[in-house]
Amino acid sequence: MAELVYRPVVGLARTMFKVWDLQIDCRGSENIPRSGGAVLVSNHISYLDFIFNGLAALPQKRLVRFMAKESVFRHRISGPLMRGMKHIPVDRNQGEAAYAHALDSLRSGEIVGVFPEATISQSFTLKSFKSGAARLAQEAGVPLVPMAVWGTQRLWTKGRPRNFKRSHIPITIRVGEAIEASREQYAGAITRRVRERVQELLEAAQRAYPVRPKGPDDTWWMPAHLGGTAPTAEEVRAEEVRAEEAH
Repeated sequence: MAELVYRPVVGLARTMFKVWDLQIDCRGSENIPRSGGAVLVSNHISYLDFIFNGLAALPQKRLVRFMAKESVFRHRISGPLMRGMKHIPVDRNQGEAAYAHALDSLRSGEIVGVFPEATISQSFTLKSFKSGAARLAQEAGVPLVPMAVWGTQRLWTKGRPRNFKRSHIPITIRVGEAIEASREQYAGAITRRVRERVQELLEAAQRAYPVRPKGPDDTWWMPAHLGGTAPTAEEVRAEEVRAEEAH
């Protein structure tokens, strides 16, 4: 079926990258298979991560179908676009339907994008991974492709205003070699291996990142263990617990 929506959206995104003067450094795209199904697994630090994950697949002439929360599909603007690009809605109360949809896509030779942390990491460090990506890869008989993005949190992340100005923000993307998802292994063991690889790629992206905070007011996007003022994972969890108790 012709991609009547996806390709024009890709063109628009590339135009916006030029308007914003983003400095994009993407390496490892050759690890994304040119044909056949695969599960693309990434860290999650920004509302825009899926755009840059998808960008990494373009040199291989692949379009990625992302699993995204169902509410995005109900929005009057994003909804028609998400459906037109054949992304996969995830209703947390009825996850079986999304799983079956993703499995069908993989078996038909599509690449499915998954954020196994499920939500944006406000500490900008890796959270625990859910095992769904590994189980999908096992059942569909396709590889997992690990990747990491860095710098996207400076554009738009949870709890911060958007920054779509022409501000020359660097974006670093690293894609690792495919990992086979053998049915002989436990999904949990595969998930741990994938998470370790995403962590390595994230650290590589951070090391390659060409800029550092400009001053004390610009340290919010750096994780605490790298000298930034982003909350630690423990602080984020404590705040979530307080919010739950307040309700």
